[in-house]
Amino acid sequence: MGEDKKISMAVIRRLPRYFRYLSDLMQLDIKRISSKELSERMHITASQIRQDLNCFGGFGQQGYGYNVEYLYNEISKILGTDKRFTCIIVGAGNMGNALANYENFRRRGFDIIAIFDVDEKKIGTKINGIEVYSNDKLPEFTANNKVDIAILTVPNKKVIDVAKQITSLGIKAIWNFSPTDLRLGDDVVVENVHLSDSLMVLGYRLREKGY
Repeated sequence: MGEDKKISMAVIRRLPRYFRYLSDLMQLDIKRISSKELSERMHITASQIRQDLNCFGGFGQQGYGYNVEYLYNEISKILGTDKRFTCIIVGAGNMGNALANYENFRRRGFDIIAIFDVDEKKIGTKINGIEVYSNDKLPEFTANNKVDIAILTVPNKKVIDVAKQITSLGIKAIWNFSPTDLRLGDDVVVENVHLSDSLMVLGYRLREKGY
């Protein structure tokens, strides 16, 4: 992939879905698949699949299709799942607790190494074996440990101040679960997650069907 080639976020956001379906195909011991067969499984057009994968070099062969394991490994590299990233959670409430207990993160290369909170009752406890520290310990912890990603599950009124603190400590990626969309400049990668948006879309689709 050329360095000057800009890949759209729409394509990038489809890559994890390809990754999941290819993983399922490998579990079924399927060695190769055509774009038509893959499109039938994923419910997107074969043309879209070819266009998406051509952004990264194509990977297919005419008359053969795609080598499933090879394509899986290449998409894994593109998504960075062949690397390991260290993460911290800031906010040990219900969402922080749920994320700390989600084992699939570790399998995907994301290691949660610490949790931070302001609640004295939670500080010093462990969630899924991960220690909860006081927010005051953030500068010391990040100075002594490599932290790639900060996962923010703090109240909305605090998220901007916490995000500024996080970036001032040199952390370059934030996974933000607050209702506020964070925009912190080009040198910080931010992924804003709004679970309620997805739920409202589901509600709309139910209403449209008259349920």
